[in-house]
Amino acid sequence: MSDDATLSVEESKRRLLEEYDSESRYRVLADKAAELAVKACAIVVSLYHLYGAVFGTPVTLKHRSLHVAMVLALGFIFYPFRKKGDRKTIAWYDLVLGLLAVATTVYVFVDYLGIIGRAGMPNLGDLIVGVILILLVLESARRVTGLALPILGVVFILYALFGRSFPGFFGHRGYSWSDLTSFLFVSTDGVYGTAVGVSASYIYLFILFGAFMEKSGMGQFINDIALALAGHAKGGPAKVAVFASGLLGTINGSAVANVVTTGTFTIPLMKKTGYDKEFAGAVESSASVGGQLMPPIMGAAAFIMAEVLGIQYRIIAVSAILPALLYYIGIIVQVHLRARKCGLEGISRENLPKVWNVLKERGHLLIPIVFLVVMLFASGKTVIYSAFMTILVTIATSMIRASTRMSLKDVADALFEGTRSLVPVAIACATVGIVIGVASITGFGISMANAIVLLGGKSLFLTLLFTMVACMILGMGLPSIPAYLITATMAAPALVRLGIDPLVSHLFVFYFAMFANITPPVALAAFAAAGISGGSPMKTGYASLKLSLAGFIVPYMFVYNDALLLHGTTLADGLLVMLTSVSGVIMLGAAVECYLARNMGIVQRLLALAAAILLLTPDHVQGLIGAALAVVIIVLQFYQARKVMTA
Repeated sequence: MSDDATLSVEESKRRLLEEYDSESRYRVLADKAAELAVKACAIVVSLYHLYGAVFGTPVTLKHRSLHVAMVLALGFIFYPFRKKGDRKTIAWYDLVLGLLAVATTVYVFVDYLGIIGRAGMPNLGDLIVGVILILLVLESARRVTGLALPILGVVFILYALFGRSFPGFFGHRGYSWSDLTSFLFVSTDGVYGTAVGVSASYIYLFILFGAFMEKSGMGQFINDIALALAGHAKGGPAKVAVFASGLLGTINGSAVANVVTTGTFTIPLMKKTGYDKEFAGAVESSASVGGQLMPPIMGAAAFIMAEVLGIQYRIIAVSAILPALLYYIGIIVQVHLRARKCGLEGISRENLPKVWNVLKERGHLLIPIVFLVVMLFASGKTVIYSAFMTILVTIATSMIRASTRMSLKDVADALFEGTRSLVPVAIACATVGIVIGVASITGFGISMANAIVLLGGKSLFLTLLFTMVACMILGMGLPSIPAYLITATMAAPALVRLGIDPLVSHLFVFYFAMFANITPPVALAAFAAAGISGGSPMKTGYASLKLSLAGFIVPYMFVYNDALLLHGTTLADGLLVMLTSVSGVIMLGAAVECYLARNMGIVQRLLALAAAILLLTPDHVQGLIGAALAVVIIVLQFYQARKVMTA
């Protein structure tokens, strides 16, 4: 590809990201000296967090306040006041806001003992700094994430202040501005709460790990190996998209960014093969969203869940494996059946890279992933230490071949990119801290749980249904991590109240918070994919829903039968659950595509749907009936297909 063509592709990616992902609308400074200074500051932020991962950090309040102050200051430098503001120079007022952000942590460090001693009884200085901090967090969130999250923060602040005016169980005694500011500022339950604590540790290190993997050429390796393995199959480019997007999505944690990164490569290939515009965009968006459901990293959500629930990370990772695989099997089945039904072939092997050549050139880049899994599951070391060591292994591994070798400039660039990627996530976490803090102090989480349970009555299914709807509404337009944190605070308690295991409840809400990215009317990942494919955004969103149908059913499955999460199951039970659930997902794909070996009539389609539902239930008798139906459908389909061929 020529340099001009490469620049054109990169420019197209940038424009799409900026249109659908507000986090990508950052400044690229024209002044080289200013750019160098900003990069130096960002690298210092990276080095501070790396140092803390190995040697420890200051006490909690100091560490979190410093973390927030650094990302706020960089947030005002990176993101202009307006969407179409000047992105080549830094406005003077942004420098002032950045200095104010730094001043908040200076205040905490200088008067730490006084702040701790005055807990619940703030003086004038505490109130002034607290108000400044809250305003800075809300304004930076507006610039970085758009209006949804800061508006939610403001609504919750108003709810805390005027709780007496709310009817029913949503009413509360109300809090003064002084009490609320003190709680949100000087405690570790507000702005400096769990969300910020996780972003200052786990999230940052895994974002940095992703930046180093990208610099070493991991993205190119994933695309190449996906092409080599699946490009020649029927509908090959779509299978390549599923494979590549799933692997990249679990590392970068952003569905929209993943769509743009891999979609500019995979969507044109899918269209060229014969898939229609909307289906091509749907494959990319649904696969990208699924990356955040896939262990071991899950876009860093698994580590947040572990912190919130107080359980070991590896329990969450093991629990999430089978549901994530079922989600991707569901997509692959529909992609394959669509290719067979439409007679779509793959890419000629002559035009594909060879598996061995790809592995020989870049296969060593898998070493850090394997190392990370071993460290997380078998070493007994902390997640933070494991992430730090994996970053070092990534740098060392890149040195094996000249094509992947990282120079000092590459290392510096990775440190800078890691911090730049951290800024939006950390700012979102600080804003979520306001929401979670208010929900905690006012009891809103309990009230929300009561409302959901009341709506559902005594029906678990209805409660799950209302919880699903609430999660998708709360997750609209939000990045994945704040979407999970908000739904975990507002919706998960309703399921816990019904006696559902907390981990099961949190995985349920996490799934549907992620699916907000592909659920119209605000399906950002699907809209970004439509921007690449040239298809209708809404039609692409609905096509994504069809492709992701297994993902919408799987959370209900593991609520009713937690054996799907491999909880306390024997090997035989685990294998049986895998067999029936995979069979159910295949039947579901056949029903959606109305095709297995040939086109289905309405009766066969309904039977396939019935077989899928029965196979996906926890009842063994129903599973046997579903299996019998599936066998009947398979025999009929292949008999009819063979009859047509021999006629």
